[in-house]
Amino acid sequence: MDSVMPLRTTTAATATAASAAATVRPRFSFQLLANPRPRKPAFSLPVPTTIFTTHRARILPQFTPVRAQEDNSALVSESTIPEGDALKIKEWEVERFQDEIAASQGIKIRRRPTTGPPLHYVGPFEFRMQNEGNTPINILEEIIWYKDKEVSQMKEKKPLLLLKKLLSGVPPTRDFLGALKESYSRTGLPALIAEVKKASPSRGVLRENFNPVEIAKAYERGGAACLSVLTDQKYFQGSFENLEAIRNAGVECPLLCKEFVIEAWQIYYARVKGADAILLIAAVLPNLDIQYMIKICKLLGLTALVEVHDEMEMDRVLGIDGVELIGINNRDLGTFKVDISNTKKLLEGERGERIREKGIIVVGESGLFTPADIGYVQEAGVKAVLVGESLVKQEDPAKGISGLFGKDISC
Repeated sequence: MDSVMPLRTTTAATATAASAAATVRPRFSFQLLANPRPRKPAFSLPVPTTIFTTHRARILPQFTPVRAQEDNSALVSESTIPEGDALKIKEWEVERFQDEIAASQGIKIRRRPTTGPPLHYVGPFEFRMQNEGNTPINILEEIIWYKDKEVSQMKEKKPLLLLKKLLSGVPPTRDFLGALKESYSRTGLPALIAEVKKASPSRGVLRENFNPVEIAKAYERGGAACLSVLTDQKYFQGSFENLEAIRNAGVECPLLCKEFVIEAWQIYYARVKGADAILLIAAVLPNLDIQYMIKICKLLGLTALVEVHDEMEMDRVLGIDGVELIGINNRDLGTFKVDISNTKKLLEGERGERIREKGIIVVGESGLFTPADIGYVQEAGVKAVLVGESLVKQEDPAKGISGLFGKDISC
């Protein structure tokens, strides 16, 4: 199995990023520095042209020198830069290239808080912080920043090599996509992905007496085709232990790991914990990351649910090979306002035609509470819905499913 895991940058992408240096996040910018009067170079600063990683260490094999010019102050020589500082400079520039590639694709969510240039940095980028606090632009970015630290810690405890060994002992995955198709064919209604969720940042705790296994079993009795299990602990009070417990409790519905994925390592971890599918969020992941992660999912037998929020994200995802399942989230990431007409808007016209031609199944997400809501998104073109809040708050979630669809869909 191929263990090479690329970053967000390729040689071609690096060139694209450099030409689009003015297209950056709202809170900071990088600009190429013009030097109309070249002077004698003080030292050479390598800038990577090919960037990739393995599961063990980052490798930066190819470098093109960028000459840093002496100024009117003290002359800085290459020998005065400690090796550790030189590595930090290289890593910082790699991150800037990654940010610019993401920005060129309309991605506003930053992977981590942006820092100023490291000590001794003299290179092609001029850094200007436009917000001294450098605070997250919305709750999704806050979650991603926290997730970046969390995943780094988890990887130290369970490296990728260990996860690959553990894969030999996990049961086969269940057909998530097939379960959705079968349910839609059987009922004539959108297949239900029922969500096991205790809390959310916008709504707080949804259910105090929260027993994930009992809720999952109730969903299955009520006719859910698949289940979605929140695994984020800090913001949603979920856990991978919940996912594992449901998988080991005899629940037959395929399970979606509802996690904020930023690295391929998380996909392996979810597979080890019993997932049959995993969420990939287009607002967070650049195109190459999504394409690569879909390939990893196929290798592991997982289904990838790629989530979009707007027209730009939908257009990006429709241009990525291998996408079979798209979720349209009706919740605005900035305001948390929910509008189910977003689903209809993204499925109209040429986009809808492309989706039908590719045979992609669309999942409606957020803001679905009544049979009229289900009918609205079905007419728009969805063949599945992901519902959590309106079901998990019910005393009997199985009866809640009947109320949501206006009929019993368990038979």
